[in-house]
Amino acid sequence: MSFTGLEIFYLLAFVATGVAGLYWKWGGEIGKVRDDLAAHKLHTAETFVTKAGMQEQTNQIMRSIEGIGDKIDKVNDRIDRWVEHQGKPVTRARS
Repeated sequence: MSFTGLEIFYLLAFVATGVAGLYWKWGGEIGKVRDDLAAHKLHTAETFVTKAGMQEQTNQIMRSIEGIGDKIDKVNDRIDRWVEHQGKPVTRARS
């Protein structure tokens, strides 16, 4: 089977029209997804990953660690007093 030049031209035009139609249909969707992703990245950067937010989180963690250290120091002081007391003889009042 042999095709004429005009038939080949029509076939190529039909295929090119189909490809252009698909690109037009999906190209808009791809652009929308790309724009939505860019907006989400911007929102995430502004909301969750700011220097001020990181500084505040770091300060809260450091305060918590200092609080735990203070409690450990108090427990150590109590243990030291208890150990010192263990070495002394206990006197009991006679009745």
